[in-house]
Amino acid sequence: MAILAECPTCHRKQAVKNRICACGEDLIKAKKRKDRVRYWISYRLPNGKQRREFAGCKVEEANAAHGKRGAQRYENPSILEKMPAEKMTFSELESWYLALPSVANLSSYQRVKQAMANFTNEYGNRIVSTLKPIDIESYQQKRLNDDGMAPATVDMETSIVKTMVTKAFDNDIVDGRTVKAFRKIRRQLKKAGNARRQILGISDYVKILQCPNTPSHLRDILIVAYNTGMRLGELRGLKWSYIDKGMIRLPAELTKESRTKMIPINHHVQKVFDAIRNMKVVHHEYVFTYHNKPINGKVGLKKSFRSACKEAGLQYGRDISGGIIFHDIRRTFKTNLLNAGVDKVHRDLIVGHSLQGMDAHYMSPSEDDLHHAMARYTSWLDSQVKNNQSDNPWKIVDQNVDQVCILKG
Repeated sequence: MAILAECPTCHRKQAVKNRICACGEDLIKAKKRKDRVRYWISYRLPNGKQRREFAGCKVEEANAAHGKRGAQRYENPSILEKMPAEKMTFSELESWYLALPSVANLSSYQRVKQAMANFTNEYGNRIVSTLKPIDIESYQQKRLNDDGMAPATVDMETSIVKTMVTKAFDNDIVDGRTVKAFRKIRRQLKKAGNARRQILGISDYVKILQCPNTPSHLRDILIVAYNTGMRLGELRGLKWSYIDKGMIRLPAELTKESRTKMIPINHHVQKVFDAIRNMKVVHHEYVFTYHNKPINGKVGLKKSFRSACKEAGLQYGRDISGGIIFHDIRRTFKTNLLNAGVDKVHRDLIVGHSLQGMDAHYMSPSEDDLHHAMARYTSWLDSQVKNNQSDNPWKIVDQNVDQVCILKG
């Protein structure tokens, strides 16, 4: 039995007494940095087969694991041969993983379940510890070539299965061999290879607003989205209690980032809110409703937005060349903030993206700063909208470019 140290550079496992790795890494310095060196224990089973187990990132943890296996080998050697990793199949591991409360409560549970089903259809009866990198590569190629799946879909499925295996490894259900197999697999999709670039230009935005058959609730949501960059889920869940003192204050449970977010309100958004308050006979806690009911469900607004795009002569769809989807409005808003001259820190804060580097520690703009940034954007947007109205048979009434009251000229 032995304790081995894993080099953080080349990942070679070697005696803990080594000071310099064969690749040149200084192991003494590496051990002084927290969680940089991983420790393993190596021992032989009663049948003569050698096994390695990850023991932690501290030598004390490795010593404890080494002692535990040594005692088991002396007192009850057969227990080492009955480890779950030697017997468990992927179907059994899938059942264990999907039953975990932390997994069952995921909003993406159905997607996770489907990805698991696709993998177990291929390797369900396979012993987990016997999976090799070549098996995962074969699965990826089958999904790409035979099933016609997109590289992003294949990477997503592989990542979900890897998460399951890692979770099982952390809970001593499987050993490190299967985790190691997934670590050697390359992604099929190149970085940012499927990133969308489509934006909803000013002229197209105006076309949708000016279509006579665009539903009023969709028009209101489009205006707010184009002037705040809020996600569709945030717009559907927006309540009147979140609007206070010229700011939209979204709670952490509503945002994708799981952080509170403050978005300044400009005069276009304020006019929408005022119009909704004045028009409704029965008030509701949700700002945007349809027939005085919350717009629930993930497909909420997508059908009406698709119809509005079609009537405005715009292509709709993620997989259609030049096609627009609702989320493109968020990308458009941040791009427009840049075109309006709003600096990066204020752009990130308004949209809700994390500040990077030291900006996360030393940048703390006030609400007034965010309002000034929004005013700069609004001034730029108003000028752009006016320029796009010159040859259009529809006009936006009010010298201040009222984006709510649209009448035929």
